[in-house]
Amino acid sequence: MAAPPRSFSRRMTRNPTMIDPGSEVVDSELVPSSLASIAPILRVANEVENDNPRVAYLCRFHAFEKAHHMDPKSSGRGVRQFKTYLLHRLEKEEEETQPQLSNSDPKEIQKYYQSFYEKNIRDGQFTKKPEEMAKIYQIASVLYDVLKTVVPASKIDPQTQSYAKDVEEKKEQHEHYNILPLYAVAVKPPIMELPEVKAALRALRDVQNLPILRPLDEGHRSVNDILEWLSSVFGFQKGNVANQREHLILLLANIDIRTKGFENYEQLDNNTVHLLMDKIFKNYRSWCAYLHHPVNIMYPQGSDRKQLELLYIGLYLLIWGEASNIRFMPECICYIFHKMSDEINGILFSNVQPVSGGAYQTTMRGEESFLQNVVTPIYEVLLKEVRRHNNGKASHSAWRNYDDLNEYFWTDKCFKLGWPMDIKSAFFVHSEEKRPDAAVNGRDQIISGKKKPKTNFVEVRTFLHLYRSFDRMWVFFILSLQAMVIIAWNHNGSLAVIFEEEVFKHILSIFITLALLNFLQATLDIILSFNAWGSLKWTQIFRYILKFFVAAFWAALLSITYARSFQNPTGIIKFFSTIGGNWRDQSLFSFCVVIYLIPNFLAVLLFVLPPLRRSMERSNWRIISLLMWWAQPKLFVGRGMHEDMVSLFKYTLFWITLLISKLAFSYYVEILPLVAPTKVIMKVKVSNYEWHEFFPKGTRNIGVVIVIWTPVVMVYFMDTQIWYSIFATIVGGINGAFSHLGEVRTLGMLRSRFESVHSAFRQRLLPYSKEMVRKEHMDDPMGKKNSAKFAQVWNEFIFSMRMEDLVSNREKDLLLVPYSSTTTVSVVQWPPFLLASKIPIALDMANNFKRKDDAELFRKITADDYMRSAVIECYETLGEVLYGFLEDEEEKMIIRQICREVDVSIQQRKFLSEFRMSGLPLLNNKLEKFLELLLKDYDDEESYRSTVINILQDIMEIITQDVMNNGHEILEKSHQIDTHNEHDKKQKFERINIHLAKNPTWREKVVRLHLLLTVKESAINVPMNLDARRRITFFANSLYMKMPNAPTVRAMLSFSVLTPYFKEDVLYSEKKLNLENEDGITTLFYLQKIYPDEWNNFEERMEDPKFNKDRIESIRQWVSYRAQTLSRTVRGMMYYKDALRLQCFLDYAEDDAIFGGYQTMDMNKDHKNLMDRAQALADLKFTYVVSCQVYGAQKKSSDLEDQNSAANILNLMLTYPSLRVAYIDEREETHDGKKVYYSVLVKGGEKLDEEIYRIKLPGSPTDIGEGKPENQNHAIIFTRGEALQAIDMNQDNYFEEAFKMRNVLEEFHKTHHGQRTPTILGLREHIFTGSVSSLAWFMSNQETSFVTIGQRVLADPLRVRFHYGHPDIFDRIFHITRGGISKASKKVNLSEDIFSGYNSILRGGYITHHEYIQVGKGRDVGMNQISLFEAKVAGGNGEQTLSRDVYRLGRRFDFYRMLSFYFTTVGFYFSSMVTVLIVYVFLYGRLYLVLSGLEKRIIDDPNLHVSKSLEDALAPQSVYQLGLLLVLPMVMEIGLERGFGTAVGDFIVMQLQLASVFFTFQLGTKAHYYGRTILHGGSKYRATGRGFVVFHAKFAENYRLYSRSHFVKGLEMVILLIVYQVYGESYRNSSLNMFVTLSVWFLAVSWLFAPFVFNPSGFDWQKTVDDWTDWKRWMGNRGGIGISPDKSWESWWDDEQEHLKHTSIRGRVLEIILALRFFVYQYGIVYHLDIAHEDKDLMVYGLSWFVMATILLVLKLLSMGRRKFGTDFQLMFRIVKVLLFFGFVTVTVILFLVLGLTVSDLFAAILAFAPTGWAIILIGQACKPCLRRIGLWKSIMELARAYECAMSVLIFMPIVVLSWFPFVSEFQIRLLFNQAFSRGLHISMILAGKKDGDKKSSN
Repeated sequence: MAAPPRSFSRRMTRNPTMIDPGSEVVDSELVPSSLASIAPILRVANEVENDNPRVAYLCRFHAFEKAHHMDPKSSGRGVRQFKTYLLHRLEKEEEETQPQLSNSDPKEIQKYYQSFYEKNIRDGQFTKKPEEMAKIYQIASVLYDVLKTVVPASKIDPQTQSYAKDVEEKKEQHEHYNILPLYAVAVKPPIMELPEVKAALRALRDVQNLPILRPLDEGHRSVNDILEWLSSVFGFQKGNVANQREHLILLLANIDIRTKGFENYEQLDNNTVHLLMDKIFKNYRSWCAYLHHPVNIMYPQGSDRKQLELLYIGLYLLIWGEASNIRFMPECICYIFHKMSDEINGILFSNVQPVSGGAYQTTMRGEESFLQNVVTPIYEVLLKEVRRHNNGKASHSAWRNYDDLNEYFWTDKCFKLGWPMDIKSAFFVHSEEKRPDAAVNGRDQIISGKKKPKTNFVEVRTFLHLYRSFDRMWVFFILSLQAMVIIAWNHNGSLAVIFEEEVFKHILSIFITLALLNFLQATLDIILSFNAWGSLKWTQIFRYILKFFVAAFWAALLSITYARSFQNPTGIIKFFSTIGGNWRDQSLFSFCVVIYLIPNFLAVLLFVLPPLRRSMERSNWRIISLLMWWAQPKLFVGRGMHEDMVSLFKYTLFWITLLISKLAFSYYVEILPLVAPTKVIMKVKVSNYEWHEFFPKGTRNIGVVIVIWTPVVMVYFMDTQIWYSIFATIVGGINGAFSHLGEVRTLGMLRSRFESVHSAFRQRLLPYSKEMVRKEHMDDPMGKKNSAKFAQVWNEFIFSMRMEDLVSNREKDLLLVPYSSTTTVSVVQWPPFLLASKIPIALDMANNFKRKDDAELFRKITADDYMRSAVIECYETLGEVLYGFLEDEEEKMIIRQICREVDVSIQQRKFLSEFRMSGLPLLNNKLEKFLELLLKDYDDEESYRSTVINILQDIMEIITQDVMNNGHEILEKSHQIDTHNEHDKKQKFERINIHLAKNPTWREKVVRLHLLLTVKESAINVPMNLDARRRITFFANSLYMKMPNAPTVRAMLSFSVLTPYFKEDVLYSEKKLNLENEDGITTLFYLQKIYPDEWNNFEERMEDPKFNKDRIESIRQWVSYRAQTLSRTVRGMMYYKDALRLQCFLDYAEDDAIFGGYQTMDMNKDHKNLMDRAQALADLKFTYVVSCQVYGAQKKSSDLEDQNSAANILNLMLTYPSLRVAYIDEREETHDGKKVYYSVLVKGGEKLDEEIYRIKLPGSPTDIGEGKPENQNHAIIFTRGEALQAIDMNQDNYFEEAFKMRNVLEEFHKTHHGQRTPTILGLREHIFTGSVSSLAWFMSNQETSFVTIGQRVLADPLRVRFHYGHPDIFDRIFHITRGGISKASKKVNLSEDIFSGYNSILRGGYITHHEYIQVGKGRDVGMNQISLFEAKVAGGNGEQTLSRDVYRLGRRFDFYRMLSFYFTTVGFYFSSMVTVLIVYVFLYGRLYLVLSGLEKRIIDDPNLHVSKSLEDALAPQSVYQLGLLLVLPMVMEIGLERGFGTAVGDFIVMQLQLASVFFTFQLGTKAHYYGRTILHGGSKYRATGRGFVVFHAKFAENYRLYSRSHFVKGLEMVILLIVYQVYGESYRNSSLNMFVTLSVWFLAVSWLFAPFVFNPSGFDWQKTVDDWTDWKRWMGNRGGIGISPDKSWESWWDDEQEHLKHTSIRGRVLEIILALRFFVYQYGIVYHLDIAHEDKDLMVYGLSWFVMATILLVLKLLSMGRRKFGTDFQLMFRIVKVLLFFGFVTVTVILFLVLGLTVSDLFAAILAFAPTGWAIILIGQACKPCLRRIGLWKSIMELARAYECAMSVLIFMPIVVLSWFPFVSEFQIRLLFNQAFSRGLHISMILAGKKDGDKKSSN
């Protein structure tokens, strides 16, 4: 076309839904995904808008035309609106813009293009930076595309064509880059000048020996490096090649520099490539050896080995970089590499294909060939399996997850796939069919046809997994219990009873139990693995079957021989004496036992020889595999996980000691006291029961025995968890003490050790070796340079805290350490806070010193080193300041003479005789005024000069006349003038350098001198901020802890940080800051009250003229940096970059730069090269990637909140140029509407983000697995380096901790007990949310104890530390070749983080924990937030229990390590559940005894003491129940790090703030969700919000959240307690009653009312009234499709049963069985009614059911009548109700007068029938499908509604009563917010909405 039309055919009216961008550049960012290719055009239009509006118009018009061509019907999502917007803008610009350079558009754009080229490319290519050139070339390319549409081809100038050709040829060299601008021509960044980078790039570009491939087309350009050659062979994407090219260069460069010196070199070291080769292919080589296949890595003789190694490495990285979701399947990647490397070998070495015999192809493949032919087919298999999963509704056994598909490649079957892979092979064929009713219901539900079997393991929902995975533990405890019961039963006062013949024979029966338990294990192996048999080898199936029959044989044999042994009893003495004799005379049973135990003896032998066991398990020899086949089937993972002898000894000693303590306690406290009463009970005969007894003739009272022993046995199995907590606390405390934790925990301790801090800093945090120390001592004997280096770091630390508003300007000045070399001070210059009040005290000492003995005065002053330093520094600095301030040489001579007089008098011991001390106070006052004046800003210079001169003259007069005895002589000698000449005196000291005050160095001296003179005793306590104190003391303390020596930055390991982000807060908006809650409280106001000192510091910072940021923006940041936001996390992680730059400066700076100061480097042009080098090395070593999964969608979203999030993320990229953002871009194809997905990496540009890499994906990655790990996985390809730190977006970092990162990374080089190096480095955390409320404080302390003392013990001595979603550092290469840093299978990997730890250990990894560095972390701060978090973790542990990882670790760890593993993971949650079950078992047992009458007749027999024994036995359970065990580690850790006095005080305060109520409540959360997940599933990620909880949760909200987990159970316990209290009160002893009421009542009340106690304004009367109204509305609203659970009770009730909709038949049956317990109440209580007249006939119970049925029938009739007749036949319905009422009254009167009904019977009937109704509801829910069919479901729902109303009222009434009393609300406020009170928060004002009248406006 010649030109765009001057006018459009018609004007379109603005569409109300049309996009309305708010700025001139936003249109390019809102382009619909299907039109994404026009976004660069619109960006260019916006770029050239100011320069030439007409060209910008032409660009937009071209974009419009292109958009219309791509989607002419505007069918894509958002296309019509966008085109309408663009059309309106073009109409407007067509009229407003005119050509500027010519008279027509074709000439205009040609001239502009030529001008642009000449100005920016021809003239600028040698001066502009690479990133600028990339943008310029992008603009030029787009301009030429626009030009070609405006100008006919025949009319394009030759010059224009020439320019365009040059741009086309060079544009690929000028693309946006990530870290390395590989094609930069002129202005090369310093990073490209590093020799290691050059060498790596040179090696990669060596393609001389590679064969030339046939190009696909003539225009294909030549191959430049190895990766491009590989891409040509296999068809990798361009973005993937560019990404992995930089990745490989950085890896090689960083490894290479450590193998050489730092001198310049050109060639990459061969050893460098070899080291990288070994790390990357270690798993591949292991895989090939496991499958007995040769590796396809070849080095033929005469070949270039380094080139081949780079070829193989590049191939693996390219496969991995484009594998998408397959990255979670490392052995699948091994298979792909195996086949592709074979193809490479064929091309390189002219091999022929093994099948066809033909030559390998040498033709280039298309760019997406690998994606389409390799990745996509496997992705499709994953996607189809996930559809079987049905969004968590199908059981795990119904579909194959990542592990199942990956483990397919652990067998030879995988080689049947062939290469290219056969899409028709069994792996890819996937039978599926749609439901017949899918189309009718509008659903696309998929069910299995013939589903594929699971691989190696089946995740079946059953608690039996706990036994199967940890069978050795259960066998040990069961056999120990059996032996202890036998011994206790025959106890005669001594344990020697076990040597008695009969007793020993009974003890031997444990081997029968052992055989039976092994039979159970063999049976479970068959049942639970049955669904995987289709994928197992026949040898494995044969092993399962053989083990079953062998176990059955031994169980039968041992039982028979044991029975026969009683015919010929033998004593233990004879037994031992006949060992080794004639076996025919030996007991057959004993002989069988010995044979049976032979495998156990061999296992013990291998246990004490872990190297032998490790070698056998890792061996791939077939003979070894055959030997190990019976004991442990060969598996690719989990081989040789045994620890070294030292570690083995430590954790074995730990557990042996623990088990001895536990078994002794269990025997003497739990078992032995119950034996004697049990014997008596079994002899008592009971003939009279208080109910209808079905087995009245039963003997030995077995029911009573079961009731007594069951809770005790449960405690026995649970209390090991208690013993573990005790021992872990002790061992953790000892370990912490030996690690030097808490040695510097207060400011006083810091002051006392500050003298040694800088030397510790030199030794720990700077590169250190004996040779370096020797050289430094020779060059700098005073150590000034090292002191200056410490000062640089210390001061940067203080500056960072000032910018974070933790310290004020004054505190900053008091904390800074001077480091300038220009000072003449002869003593160490300590920070002023150490010298606080030293000068005033010294002045007082001197002024009050009456004697003339210099030595005594000096002895007093020098006794305090800090005072001595302060006095000398003050004296010398004052002289230096005055000397520099004066311009007249004669006056300077006076200063020198005065100083000389002082020095001489001190040397001659005449100081007190020649100087008057009485004048010093006056001199001090004048000096203070003088220094204050020097620091002031001034407008009138003359007035200021006059004032300064006057004070200076006063000072000199005081010195010469009031202080010095011979001061006048000095003046006379110096000036030869008459001292009495007043006129001359006034002329002295008038020539001063007033402008010197503006010199930063001089001003710094004045500030410090002023501080020395003025700071008082209170300055000792700076900083006042508690967090600043904590950071300073921890940093100082860490310098005395053991850590690796710091390498230089250039020699350190490179690392990345990866943070997954979804839709959390990035930066608080102004609206959110000022949004008031229901009490009128804003978040800003709340934080101002919680952090008053930090807000004051912020206000002070904002007044600084150097800080010119927008106030609103600064307030947003201030708030966001105190919340759990992405901004806080990014700021913290970018401290790594700051620390690296400073470390580079310290490593390479010369002395003048060191003493000049790091802060002045940017202003000093002479040091530019040094700072460029520091920046280059920082880029080389550190990368930060934030995986903002939906960033692309947020940019295009019409939602304001999404747009704000995208804008805030963009601002972060612009603020931190090193920050990279990865996101999943979803684009819609215009031709078929199909969605295409990309992984995209962007960085901040000039104003917008700039795309660096774009890699197409086979589909949506998040459709396959859990969200967070998939988010991490798609972005991990953009990370760099050898280490990777996983950081969540609720974490923070600190500058001083970032400085230790290079030390931590050196831990990867440390070997532990042999050749093992760590694969995960665990770091401790500081929980920064503890100050918000008491709940936050509880959670903070609990979490702190876990991440410190808890993980300390897990790592050493127990060796079972994993990864817990904390700031752990991964060996990146190890993990990316073994499945990544998390697992992602839906549901089963809900707790994705810990599975990376499991995976690491199973694959031979080693995990350590280090506490000399810490990272901040936020936790949930409100009751509901915390409960949701605990529910998520408990559900995740439930899924872990079912997982193959836990099974393999449990089976393959040695016995003691297995115990550690169990009790620190799933065992903790199982113990929590058992704790709750014990309460139920105990109470229901008591209910049985009370209602049957057995308690009255047996338990209270004066000869029995069961009650006391039972009370003692159950005591451990109550301790666990109260949460006291969680407090133990807290107290130990607080005591260790802050002092035990503080720990005891905190413990008392926590109890006063009802911490036990909180922990007891959370116990219920853990138990409920853990148990429900295993039974029914339903675990899910629960968003907690992580915000500040300043709002009141409504009653209905609390009820919805806690009804099933706590309230129902709490009410059940209350009913149990009431029944127990009522029917057993007359004969119960007080001690047992006290035990029951104290422990269980506390549990029940905590579960019922904790949510309201910890709910802000929970007892405010108005809130209570509002809650009641809200609850009534919620209960009355109807449910239905689209009605959310928070709007209607019906919707909520339906949602609460979601887990039952998809549970198995087994799950439904278990629910029904559990519900049957509620029928016990009715059965027991009806026989105690007065109306029953002590009749024990079964008919009584039958009549009670008649009454129950009648009640339900009447209620049903009323309900039906209300629905059918309530409107049309209202009168009739009223008459029916009246008749029913009279009928009810009549029946009641008859019952009272005729049948003997009493009032107490009515209350008893409620207790009897209420549980029965609840049981009917529970059974109805389990049988919902059946009830729906027969039409009873509505009735169940109405009955449930009635129960919910009744329960709500029962819970609500106490809240109403307490709300009547105002003091209750006041007490609750203090209870909740006590921590905030201590920091100045007046919550009472906040919650009442009374804001301070003088509060400053945030505006």
